[in-house]
Amino acid sequence: MENASKVRLTIYHANQCDPKRCTGTKLKRHGLARIVTRTRFMPKRAIILNPFGEIAFSPADRQRVADFGLAALDCSWEHAEKVLSHHVKGTSRCLPVLIAGNPTNFAKATKLTTAEALAAALYIAGFKGEAQELLSIFTWGHTFFELNAALLEDYAAAKDSTEIVAIMQRKLSGKQ
Repeated sequence: MENASKVRLTIYHANQCDPKRCTGTKLKRHGLARIVTRTRFMPKRAIILNPFGEIAFSPADRQRVADFGLAALDCSWEHAEKVLSHHVKGTSRCLPVLIAGNPTNFAKATKLTTAEALAAALYIAGFKGEAQELLSIFTWGHTFFELNAALLEDYAAAKDSTEIVAIMQRKLSGKQ
């Protein structure tokens, strides 16, 4: 837990998921993330993982994550669009395509849990130990890294958002 505290993680929690399966609340119980229930309590200068963001998250975001933290939303897609478009102040970034390792959406592209999204961003930004520690509290956590090993390494080696997009396009078109 000590390593994960290097990066401040915040989760906006809308109480819209099954409490037994909620990865955000499990991260909080383990002291790995802070939960807020109002968007005004989101860190203002942090990177906000936003599935509707126009700029891809990349290693270029590392310093901002180190300085101000990383935030994610734990809510339904319908609610997320409303919240993100009107109320969240911060630097929005969308994650590149990754495969879910969680049992609910296993092997589905982009259907990540909040914990997987945070871990992916940490990994891409170069906080690999913290990313692995975050998912180590889940029995399926290792599966996420196994399914995405090559993608995560490629994304982590990219210079910026433009390179992330180029990597995604190459992978999706089947060209390596």
